[in-house]
Amino acid sequence: MNHKADPALELRRAYLFADLPDEHLRALINQMQEIRMKAGDGLFRHGQPAERFFFLREGLIKLFRLSPEGDEKVIEIVRPGETFAEAVMFMGNQGRYPVSAEAVSDARLYAFDQKAFLKLLRESSDACFGLLASMSRRLHMLVNQIESLTLQNATYRFVAYLLEEIAPDVKAAPELELKTPKSVIAARLAIQPETLSRILAKLRQQGLIAVHGNNIAVRDVQALRNLVQTPPEE
Repeated sequence: MNHKADPALELRRAYLFADLPDEHLRALINQMQEIRMKAGDGLFRHGQPAERFFFLREGLIKLFRLSPEGDEKVIEIVRPGETFAEAVMFMGNQGRYPVSAEAVSDARLYAFDQKAFLKLLRESSDACFGLLASMSRRLHMLVNQIESLTLQNATYRFVAYLLEEIAPDVKAAPELELKTPKSVIAARLAIQPETLSRILAKLRQQGLIAVHGNNIAVRDVQALRNLVQTPPEE
């Protein structure tokens, strides 16, 4: 593990650790493990006993399920600074991962033992209340995502996805490069690949983005924001 940088500064970015008292966060850091993955490597599989949860430092991780026919449905794309698989720890000894996890690109993660984290929560009411506050904010964000996936049209969902990668205070058009394959983005947004191709072509013709293979560069960030500020039309 690299001790030159303070892991606490990284971990505070995640909702799970944002309000955790310093001494408890340090206790977790002393027990965590670092994992390195190559693109295509699997981390865990659906149905496997859940013993650890994770914080992503670098790269992209996709969480997915396979249908009985073998079709892949991407549930979420985990980005640097986010945790995943933490909710399973509250399911008791019978908890199993409800999805599979695989590296979309080369990735670096921190792994935490779920039992150690639960022990910490049992010993500290401050840690429990801090976690409840953070999880409430996380739940609110997920509800907004569900609304977007069910009520908004495909173009609206894709533009909102792009804007998630851009800081709210950015005014000029950023040279944003998305390394996530377009097929994975389409699956995450519940869009057919051919529909995503039409959306990309339309946005490119309007001069809002530039597409180079799997990379997408935003050319007019304000115009994209205007699209999601306007009620979408089916």
